[in-house]
Amino acid sequence: MATIELTKDNFNDTLTENDFVLIDFWASWCGPCKMFGPVFEKASERHSDLTFAKVDTEAQQELAASFDIQSIPTLMVVRDKTVIYAQPGALPEEALEDLIKQARDLDMEEVRREIAKQQADGSAEQA
Repeated sequence: MATIELTKDNFNDTLTENDFVLIDFWASWCGPCKMFGPVFEKASERHSDLTFAKVDTEAQQELAASFDIQSIPTLMVVRDKTVIYAQPGALPEEALEDLIKQARDLDMEEVRREIAKQQADGSAEQA
């Protein structure tokens, strides 16, 4: 699958309709973004079962702000509508492949249990 361009208009639908989405927040003037772009594209060709998407932070400032993107490129991985990774920095090819493998191997039931536990602990502290 080719990389898709995310906008505020198609963002929610993309995350709702796809179980595994990698999002590259980038800008055309950003040197590290230009270096990471081909690595991201190559990974999208290798992993055609996953959804690869890009957010142009200049054109989609509202979307970038809603995720508090402070530095680009920032890579975000979303599985089952849950953000499991969000870090700035241009990853080399091997690191991106390793991240994809780790994300594939995650037990999402365990992730959801951990999130629920953290939310419950947070609620208990506020009471």
